[in-house]
Amino acid sequence: QVQLVESGGGVVQAGGSLRLSCAVSGRSFSTYSMGWFRQTPGKEREFVAAIYRTDGTRDYADSVKGRFTISRDNAKNTLYLQMNSLKSEDTAVYYCAGSQAPFWGSRRTVGWYGSWGQGTQVTVSS
Repeated sequence: QVQLVESGGGVVQAGGSLRLSCAVSGRSFSTYSMGWFRQTPGKEREFVAAIYRTDGTRDYADSVKGRFTISRDNAKNTLYLQMNSLKSEDTAVYYCAGSQAPFWGSRRTVGWYGSWGQGTQVTVSS
């Protein structure tokens, strides 16, 4: 198991940018596929983006495609989410998650991930 700690959330105006970071403890970061999810009150946690552990293949929810970029730095044990052109509907608590499961096809499901951070709040004001 690894420990995940998100940072970088805050308040930003619509059209602005933020970069979230997720620091991962442990020496096995490169063996984890990583994802970002978000959640608003009363709603289920929803998939935002994921990056595969071996070849860096990326996947994005349609709602963020072209605006958000997921990346990882294995030397720093850190996952990132660059968020540009932010909209009010991007307001949520953002969570990073890690998975060692082999089946990439389940990357958009909460249950595929075994490790989660505590979340960081992103608020986009219009």
